[in-house]
Amino acid sequence: MAATPLACRCCEVQLTVDGPPIAAVECLCGSCEAAAQTLEALPGAVSIQDEKGATPFVMHRKDHVRILAGQDKLKSYRLSEEAGTRRIIAACCNTPIFMELKGGHWLSVYGALWPANERPALEMRTMVGTRDDLPNDVPNLKTHSLGFYGRLFGAWAKMGFRNPKVEDNGELHV
Repeated sequence: MAATPLACRCCEVQLTVDGPPIAAVECLCGSCEAAAQTLEALPGAVSIQDEKGATPFVMHRKDHVRILAGQDKLKSYRLSEEAGTRRIIAACCNTPIFMELKGGHWLSVYGALWPANERPALEMRTMVGTRDDLPNDVPNLKTHSLGFYGRLFGAWAKMGFRNPKVEDNGELHV
């Protein structure tokens, strides 16, 4: 599978993702919803949630995501100082690039970076909780399934159980 080029809205941050994704998901957890509300309110920001309030992500191994340009523009945003996730934003145009779970070996790349007709097909929705108004086109997981964790473990094994560091250029203060 060829590398897929992606970029922020103004193209100052450019990256590629290689190989097949671990999974293409829509997350409906409270922290993704809260982060989307904050990030979408930034000047010039793009919408990252869909009409259902879900945040689409394409999950890739860290070693399959390469920043080609604009590393100095990447800022991290956390919902709180104690948050276990950080969202990496292209500060040049306030485009969310990916989310990283502390200790995770994968990156959840924001689906909004892909043209809609080129984004990998949705495979599941996660963290839907008690929502019963969602389409039944893919599994709607209340939390995460054993199969979901199996995919993550399989990707980690293929990486030799490594967890590469992903650098940013400081915090985004909003």
